[in-house]
Amino acid sequence: MTSSTVSRVAIVTGGSRGIGRAVAERLAADGLAVTIVYRSNEQEADAVVEKIEAGGGQAIAVQADVADEEAIARAFDATEEAFGGVDVVVNSAGVMILSSIADFDLDVLDRMHRTNIRGTFVVDQQAARRVRNGGAIINFSTSVTKLGSPTYAGYAATKGAVDAISPVLAKELRGRDITVNAVAPGPTATELFLDGKDEETIDRLAKLNPMERLGTPEDIAEVVSFLAGPGRWINGQTVYVNGGMVH
Repeated sequence: MTSSTVSRVAIVTGGSRGIGRAVAERLAADGLAVTIVYRSNEQEADAVVEKIEAGGGQAIAVQADVADEEAIARAFDATEEAFGGVDVVVNSAGVMILSSIADFDLDVLDRMHRTNIRGTFVVDQQAARRVRNGGAIINFSTSVTKLGSPTYAGYAATKGAVDAISPVLAKELRGRDITVNAVAPGPTATELFLDGKDEETIDRLAKLNPMERLGTPEDIAEVVSFLAGPGRWINGQTVYVNGGMVH
């Protein structure tokens, strides 16, 4: 398949594992060519590309730190070279480190802010310049911004910034038919989330919502798919994807 036959093209940051991987695989299943941007998991990123290609889709993997504007510009360049343009950008790369405010390591706070705030801003900046008319930009927030759970202040603060960025960018792209939204998952059963948690903790988190289960990466990817495709009248919003978790 040549780039001329590709109808729509997506870039997914953090696409080598977890929710990002589910998003990349879902968008590929929807018929989009996909660029997976990864920071360090080259082997896992390549495995996602192989899986997408084995299913008849098109994908490439590009290494980049989302907070590095030159690296992200190169990722957009590589996507345009491979597939002819960019229509959808999904910012799912993120860092979550938990601690009370009193005990938080401020160097860790700076690192988390670099990825979650600067990284979102850098990727959105390239997206604003390069996404084709009729496209979609989807950032990642969190339901914890409303829940206010102890130890989540640093992380929730970074995602509160994402909630602020998305509607502003939506308005700045007036006239180009490009939607900008944020998706805010609740507790989701990724390897990263489950690691280090006992059964009691997992069960308690699962029961925060009336569906009484954890979300799956596929649950989140389904909403991203909608916002990336048919959901054209949702714009400038943070969409809570958490099974009705009480706030």
